[in-house]
Amino acid sequence: MLVVTTADWNAIPGRLVRYERTRPGKHWKQVGEPVAIVVGRNGLGWGIGLVATDEAQVRDAADPVKQEGDGKSPAGVFAISTGFGYAAEKPADWKMPYVSLTPTVECVDDAASKFYNRIVDRSSLSPDWHSSEHMSEAGISYRWGAVIDHNANPPVPGGGSCVFLHVWGGPAKGTAGCTAMAEEELKPVLAWLDPTASPILVQAPIGPYKKLKKTWHLPKLPKG
Repeated sequence: MLVVTTADWNAIPGRLVRYERTRPGKHWKQVGEPVAIVVGRNGLGWGIGLVATDEAQVRDAADPVKQEGDGKSPAGVFAISTGFGYAAEKPADWKMPYVSLTPTVECVDDAASKFYNRIVDRSSLSPDWHSSEHMSEAGISYRWGAVIDHNANPPVPGGGSCVFLHVWGGPAKGTAGCTAMAEEELKPVLAWLDPTASPILVQAPIGPYKKLKKTWHLPKLPKG
């Protein structure tokens, strides 16, 4: 489990803490030290993931909800499914499936497309979208990364798309809706992720995290 918390819904900086356990129901054990991260340039909003967040016991009426193009990263619980990068092959120590970001690989953010919120290879299909991320052109940001399965099964049009873990542009620069960190911090996280352990991301402001800790069986956060 990766746990990302921020000070409040509007905060950009936050921290990431890794946890693992031997099997479901066992105690979560912290792995390594907390890592500085940034989220969306407009903070966080409840997203669509593995656990429903549209219930009254989770979401307060005033809480923001993520939508396409809002500059918010999603709050909630999400699977982490695939790694990616500019290299033709994944690093030898990675365990996750890997997508090499060739010039024809795009992430579709057009809510009207049947490929909405999917990473696709333009050369292997008939495009029906008018907007997408050309991932190979993202500079240092997508040198290495992983897909956060927000709004994924199936995608809700307009619910938000193309959400990743990736390399940040600096400790004060928010993203378009992803979670980012320094490359030297990201690479060990990506190497640690193991698909056989069903890795997940739990992401929320610290207040909602503490509120949901018991209900969602979340680990206790380190001090600081």
